[in-house]
Order: sequence, then C-alpha cells, then structure tokens
Amino acid sequence: MKKLVILVAVCLLSASAFAAAKTTAKKAKTAKKEAKPTIEFVVVESEEYQSGKQDPQLAPGLAAFLGGTPDVKAMTYEQAQQDPKLANLDYSFLPLYLIKKTPELRAKLEQQLAAGYVLENDDYLIFPHMTRTGVYREKEAKPGKLEVFVMSQCPFGVMAENLIIQAQKDGKMTEEQDIDLRYVVSYDPNSGFRSLHGPAEWEENIRQLLIAKYYPKKLWKYLEIRNKNYQSSRWDKAMEEAGINPKKIMKKFDTEGVELLKAEAAYGEEFGVNASPTFLWEGKEVLDFGGVSQKPGLEFLNPAASRPQGGAAAPAGSC
Repeated sequence: MKKLVILVAVCLLSASAFAAAKTTAKKAKTAKKEAKPTIEFVVVESEEYQSGKQDPQLAPGLAAFLGGTPDVKAMTYEQAQQDPKLANLDYSFLPLYLIKKTPELRAKLEQQLAAGYVLENDDYLIFPHMTRTGVYREKEAKPGKLEVFVMSQCPFGVMAENLIIQAQKDGKMTEEQDIDLRYVVSYDPNSGFRSLHGPAEWEENIRQLLIAKYYPKKLWKYLEIRNKNYQSSRWDKAMEEAGINPKKIMKKFDTEGVELLKAEAAYGEEFGVNASPTFLWEGKEVLDFGGVSQKPGLEFLNPAASRPQGGAAAPAGSC
C-alpha cells in the first residue's frame, strides 16, 4: 500500500511539473509574440539653432503609431553629409526625421506615401517638416526682424498683438526692433480665400494689410482699439477712432487688398505656417510663444510673464 501511495505521488508531481513547464513555455511564446519591434530613427538636427533640435515626444509617438519602440540616433547636418545614404536628401528645414525602411513599415505608411506626406529612398522613410518649430537653413537671414503670423480673429493671435502693444507702452521695445504682422490664410484660384474663422476673418486681414500700407503709423493704434472686440462688425468705428478713413481703405479692398492677401497666402505657405500665432525670427527660425520669448529683447512675448501677479495663467496655445 505504501509503495502505491509513493507511485501515485510521483505521478502527480510529474504531471504538475509537465503542466508548469507547458504554462511557462506558453507564457514565453506569448511574451515573444507581444514584444514590439524596434524602429530605427535618424533625426538630423541643426547645430546652430535650438529650434532645429528634435521634439523628444515625436519619435515615440510615431513609433507607437507604427506599433514599435523607437531607437533614435541624432546627428547634425554636417554629420549627415558624411553618410552616402543621407547626403542627398532635402535638408532645407530641420529637424528632419527619417526611419530605416522595412517592408512592414512601408506597408503601414502606404497611404501617407501615396499622398506625399511621407517620402522615401532606398534606405529610409522620410518625414519632412514634422515639427511646428524649426529652422530653414537655406533662407536668407533678416537680422533683427520678427514676423508675427496671425489670424485676425484668433484669440491667441490677438493676445500676441496685445503683448506687443503693451510692450510699446511700457517702453520694453527699442526703436531698432523690427516687427511685421503677417496673416495666416490659404488661397485657391477656384475657391478663393479660406480662413479658420470664416470670411469675416480674411476680410479683416485685408483691411489690416491696407492700413499697414497706407496708415503704417496708425496700425498698432487701430489694433489696440479693434482687439477690444475683434469679432465686432463695426471695424469702421475702430478705424475712425484710430484716425483712419474707412472709405479710403474699402475703395482698395477688392483690388489691391485682395492681391496683398494673395501674397500673404503664398508667403505663409513658403514657410509652412498654418497656426496663429507663429513667429518667424530673422527669416529663418519658426517659433512658438515659448521659443520666441527666449530671444533677448523679446521676453515680453511670454504670456505667463505678462499676467498680473496672482492672476490666472495666460493661455499660450494657437488657432
């Protein structure tokens, strides 16, 4: 009887060990199946401009979209030129994101490739102009010039204008500072102008462009008045209060004004601008509030620093 009990115990232990081994093997197989593939990134950065560095969240986001984990190698433009596989790419805007191409990754991005959002060569999938901020390497430098791209009825664009107006009042701007307003709008010969906040916005853009041309010294005064209620239809009252003749402006609206706005649409497209506000510093760097307010002499463009002590944090987004 004792031998029988021992034999049964041995059989039970053997069965248990076999089951445990089978479970372990199954778990290992599942873990191996669930392991995400490594996606190899190359990010070509600007050595000179901070705005041309990589966004630390972008590669992980792209990798997650593609079902993998990122392995990122950053290099400068000069270093990229030493690699024959990288030497002949378009580096006009930095940072430039590349992914080492595999058949699986290419298949996942087939639609984006067909639409032209993603490019490719023999070795890489290429993601041009993936970041809102960056640097145009080959653009002509405009020392000291700040261009502020706005939508005239965007609260964030209006906030940027108001920060400039307040800095003028507070004596925080020097006479040497050169600031131009530009306008975010799209144009198609068949469908005309398109603006995020509708026709009233691009119509206001035209009026402001004409004021800048014919009443340049009164533009900021007009904006100070207009921005108190920038969605109001009584723009004519704001003009009159600023000492501007509304009839003179509207006489040129459908001719010269329209052509001025077409030029703005082309200029914004040249720099890939589609958000308000966007700041173009010295003709090369595309910046947001955070980047532009770090430039010496432009600290007043930090919305958080401009709020009253103890007040609510100012928004620093964009339209």
